[in-house]
Amino acid sequence: MVYLEITLKVSNNNRVAAANVYTKYKEAFLKQIQGAKSKQLLVRNEDVQVLHGFDSVENANVYLQSNLFNQDVVVELSPYIDATPEIRIYETV
Repeated sequence: MVYLEITLKVSNNNRVAAANVYTKYKEAFLKQIQGAKSKQLLVRNEDVQVLHGFDSVENANVYLQSNLFNQDVVVELSPYIDATPEIRIYETV
């Protein structure tokens, strides 16, 4: 299993709107993105993380270049993000 973790700085005032973007694109991610296995929203006081599960590192990287990510998710989330997102890919051992 491979995980793509995107950490977002989102103020408390914008969390509901950001969560709505997550919900809006979750099903499309799972159905349209090759190798997509799961998608979870993790919330804590400091930030919000979106944890995407994939079958390979290659498919995680392909998603980061996809229209769904760049033209839909990023565009809609941009007004709610307070800092540049941190993006990491992890492989389980």
